[in-house]
Amino acid sequence: MEPTIARAGELTSLREAGAILLVSCYELGHQPIGIAQPLGFLEQAGYAPAAMDIAVEDFDERPVGRARFVGISVPMHTALRLGTRVAETIRSMNSDCHICFYGLYASLNTDYLLEHVADSVIGGEYEIPLVHLVEALEHSCSNGRRGLISPIEGVSTRGRIVPPLLRRMPASVPLPSRDRLPMLEKYARLERDGEQRVVGYVEASRGCLHHCLHCPIVPVYHGRFFLIPEESVLEDIRRLVKSGATHITFGDPDFLNGPGHSLSILRAMHAEFPHLTFDFTAKIEHILKRRALFPDLATLGCVFVVSAVESFSDAVLARLEKGHTRADALAGVDIVRSAGITLRPSLVAFTPWTTLEDYLEMFEIVEAEDLIDAVDPVQYSIRLLLPPGSALLAKPEVKRFLEPLDQENFQYRWTHPDPRMDALHQSVTAAVEATAGTDEDPAVTFDRLRGLACAVADRQPADSVLSNRGPARRRLPRLTESWFCCAEPTAGQFRPLQPQGHGEG
Repeated sequence: MEPTIARAGELTSLREAGAILLVSCYELGHQPIGIAQPLGFLEQAGYAPAAMDIAVEDFDERPVGRARFVGISVPMHTALRLGTRVAETIRSMNSDCHICFYGLYASLNTDYLLEHVADSVIGGEYEIPLVHLVEALEHSCSNGRRGLISPIEGVSTRGRIVPPLLRRMPASVPLPSRDRLPMLEKYARLERDGEQRVVGYVEASRGCLHHCLHCPIVPVYHGRFFLIPEESVLEDIRRLVKSGATHITFGDPDFLNGPGHSLSILRAMHAEFPHLTFDFTAKIEHILKRRALFPDLATLGCVFVVSAVESFSDAVLARLEKGHTRADALAGVDIVRSAGITLRPSLVAFTPWTTLEDYLEMFEIVEAEDLIDAVDPVQYSIRLLLPPGSALLAKPEVKRFLEPLDQENFQYRWTHPDPRMDALHQSVTAAVEATAGTDEDPAVTFDRLRGLACAVADRQPADSVLSNRGPARRRLPRLTESWFCCAEPTAGQFRPLQPQGHGEG
């Protein structure tokens, strides 16, 4: 079955305002670059797309009913779970519109998406294929056809699965277009020293040089990464500052994959906006290798760094081929901290190889290293995600834990050899979800979660960390959105999918 062109409302051309709708479901609390960037490409090509971000907006029936082409951005697992619900709702309201899923997690789940909810799927560097797809559908429609006349590079359709397009961006690229998106004030803030600052989100590169086995980037980018032109990044930052941003998050999978490129951007940014602060993500391996850079990064305005520590168990780290050890991770904490910057670890707290002793030791290390305020509570609940295509699936030591593919939830389920760990995961997840959207002190949550683990191990709970620290302590800088890219959506995140009609447009 060929993908169709919708015949919605009074719109007769994809070039009419609102004929194209781009939807974002979740981008870690940030204004979504996953629709801002393709909006820029589509506008340059002469289209006038609409946009909707259900992370901060209610689902609006009106633009959905008008659209003839809907693109759904799915850069992460949480967004994909929400995105399929969005697609089902859109299909029920506007059965003829062409639905395209694009982004990292679209690539990993192409077969299922095409079979159930999508007319096309684009992965890798998606902007140019997305424009080519829209142009091809427009051309097909003008020739009286409903399907694509010819295949498009990088675009998978029913009966034609193609690899993601991995190609360096041209030297000059359209800037992300943000005018159609909710204001920055709607999104996560930087909380620092008792104040909140408006945050802008940019990317300086995509993909990653490394091959960590559990990472979803690996099966798509295969160790490649692409730089976004420096002047494009800087101009995007200028526009974000003009819109009120006083802090910038660099959303690159690893900001230090190309340190020369990154530092050049930071120095130019600091020269123009000396009071602008920033954060970024980097591997422990890069922190160790580039330790000399961190005093300069602090001077340039860095307030925290996110790093995928994943585990404090050397056995687990070796299974994941992370490229660092527990000692390396603790050394990374010291390097970043000594520069006056906070390191915020992300964790995969539950894996088939994580023992109950490992899990309890994690709390001991977090407390001993004074990281309680640096670890978002959701990190204690993250369970190893094995999406289709994961490099871990080829490893014999994984296969004995695997259950059949749960395609509707976009992952291979696995069972821990110690049943207590699966039960503990359920109780920890429930406790963490109960705090989502609240301002509960992380020390309170830490005590509660450690208490759950101690109960499973039949041990006396440790002394409360909160009682030893006092409420007047200085809180470390953080973003106010604490959920995570590979976590399952909460009931609250599904709430905006209840359609909100607005009458006649």
